[in-house]
Amino acid sequence: MEMMVSAGIIAAIVLWGLLSPATLGAVFDQALALITRNFGWLYLWVVLALVVLAVVLAFSRYGDLKLGAEDDEPEFSGPAWFAMLFAAGMGIGLVYWGVAEPLSHYGAPPPGIAAKTPEAANAAMRYSFFHWGLHPWAIYGVVALAIAFFQFRRGSPSLVSSATETLPWRWARSLSPVFNIMAVVATAFGVAASLGMGAAQINSGLHTVFGLPMGKASQAGIIIVVTLLFVGSAVTGVERGVKWLSQANLLAAAGLALAVFAFGPTVAILETFSNTLGNYLTEFVRMSLRLTPFRDSGWVGGWTIFYWAWWIAWSPFVGLFIARVSRGRTIREFLLGVVIAPTLVGFVWFAVFGGAALNMEIFQGVPLAEVAAKDSSLALFELLGQLPLAGLTTVVATLLVVIFFITSGDSATLVLATMSQKGNPAPPNRSKIVWGVLVSGIALALLMAGGLKAVQTATIVFALPFMLVLVLMAVALLRAILHDWDEEQRRQRALRRKVEQMVK
Repeated sequence: MEMMVSAGIIAAIVLWGLLSPATLGAVFDQALALITRNFGWLYLWVVLALVVLAVVLAFSRYGDLKLGAEDDEPEFSGPAWFAMLFAAGMGIGLVYWGVAEPLSHYGAPPPGIAAKTPEAANAAMRYSFFHWGLHPWAIYGVVALAIAFFQFRRGSPSLVSSATETLPWRWARSLSPVFNIMAVVATAFGVAASLGMGAAQINSGLHTVFGLPMGKASQAGIIIVVTLLFVGSAVTGVERGVKWLSQANLLAAAGLALAVFAFGPTVAILETFSNTLGNYLTEFVRMSLRLTPFRDSGWVGGWTIFYWAWWIAWSPFVGLFIARVSRGRTIREFLLGVVIAPTLVGFVWFAVFGGAALNMEIFQGVPLAEVAAKDSSLALFELLGQLPLAGLTTVVATLLVVIFFITSGDSATLVLATMSQKGNPAPPNRSKIVWGVLVSGIALALLMAGGLKAVQTATIVFALPFMLVLVLMAVALLRAILHDWDEEQRRQRALRRKVEQMVK
């Protein structure tokens, strides 16, 4: 029943996007503006609370609890596990925005800062760290931890509702099917929108290297080819396809970053990292709660609130996938790997690519900000074109986007198939193929009709009601952790008494 309702909602919105993309876009643009204007404060407080919860759990005594039985061992090695969760979480986004976002903020900085000034450059890097740092990974981490905790310690199905069904309030339990429907719809549209974004950047890379024409026809062909690849990867299973591709991708990303670091303004990149990390830590609370009640500015709503809503909309997909690959890890190990480690990797990425781009823009007169303003998908390739071995690095960057595209697609296909099979962590291949083709079909249809951006906006709108689900999952998780910790302490005390009696 849940899947039928999900499919009906998806079909209705896709049909709307095909028949009248302009109307769909206008309606959801207005809805998004209304939400960011009236509920921006709520996004800021909820996401900051999730950051605090993740950090407290990671470094408290409760971090010793294991996601599974006491003798369970992790299914994947540390590097393989990290590669998969990073690729699913935001790998393709970092490649797309690593150059484009700092340049965008430099040209149009937060209110109160003049554009294209040293202050604008500092703010550009600080907010890039902020938007891709602890906050998004805390959202993913709490959702994933809640699903993994109930799945591996309580034997519940791999569903968003597994956490909310444990709450003592009848209304929360009765709404659990609705929560699962919301998760499926948000995941399907989020992945479809990302397919469009990834296709645009792959198109830019192939245009730069091979002269492939830019446009819908090329991007449609790219979506078809990549869909065949990620469906094939999903069918081979997490243990092979997803794991191998994720590890290869992480190595390729590290190689590309190392090349830019070595061939670019190395000292400036190191200084950018150090300076921005200090600014980020100093301004952390202010940025986390910043709004502009006395200034007519849409900057915070257009960037920070939009990002928080986007991460929330993606959290069921990313959370379910991370939970799937995390059996046998302690809560502390889990949160350090899901929240702290990816944050540091993201900081290094933005320092290398954003720092190099801003240095070229400011000191070498390369008009990268102008390129990013016209087409953000070209910004990375324009940067690489200014460095030695431009042809090689551009090819590597294009392959990197393709592989991140595949890893995001196959993990999303697995998650959608899992949800459609009532939480089965190993869904049949037929279900994976159906969902892969369906999501690809949504992306293709909306791309050709011009409604892809409208669906991305619709996904963000769906994040507001799902924020309630996030809060309920966090409450359920905290209740369950406190209960299991007390039970663990009682068992240990009983075992000690038994040993003492045997010794006597």
